[in-house]
Amino acid sequence: MNSLRIKICGMKKAENIREAAALHPDYLGFIFYENSPRNFKGEIPEIDPTIKKTGVFVDASVNFIIAKVEKYKFQAIQLHGNETPEFCAELKVALKETKSYKNSASNEIIKVFSIKDEFDFNRLKPFEGKVDYFLFDSKGKNKGGNGITFNWEILKDYPSSTPFFLSGGIGMEEVEQIAEFQTYLKKIGKEKLLVAIDVNSKFEIEPGVKNIEDLALFKKNLKFQ
Repeated sequence: MNSLRIKICGMKKAENIREAAALHPDYLGFIFYENSPRNFKGEIPEIDPTIKKTGVFVDASVNFIIAKVEKYKFQAIQLHGNETPEFCAELKVALKETKSYKNSASNEIIKVFSIKDEFDFNRLKPFEGKVDYFLFDSKGKNKGGNGITFNWEILKDYPSSTPFFLSGGIGMEEVEQIAEFQTYLKKIGKEKLLVAIDVNSKFEIEPGVKNIEDLALFKKNLKFQ
């Protein structure tokens, strides 16, 4: 049975959030970036506390992030901009001082890196030990939600021991490809490094509104690969 976690990102409307939460994904992502059509400004309805509410930020200040953590009780933070290793370390310290994180079972920081046809893995080294996960997304005109996949072959040379999320244009048609990638990682003894699949635009009816039936089918198909 597949042990991959699933993150549904770019949630926006209350009823759609409830419907997505009913599928019991591992993470639900809420974007706080004015230039995104999925920029979140509402209230998050009560959902199963085992689902990690994730705040997604792009070059935001520590104070801005902490304010959202306190308001929405986020259990994970995703950094999608040009944040430095020093910023990540500063944020981790600040998060530990927030009441919601002190009472939380987790305090994860996910750092995003965008890839197209190549990637310099040396960029990861300064972030080792300062973040909990890396997330690899497709490089495009937008900060996420571009609806295109990057060349996963690049990650076959992944040198780090930090586990990662796989993102970028993942939809129903990528299920078999994900299984093949997992098989390869297992063959080289790195199957535990890929911990989660992040989905967004390929499951949208409109920006920020997800097709729940398609998500349910994707989760089912992924589980039995």
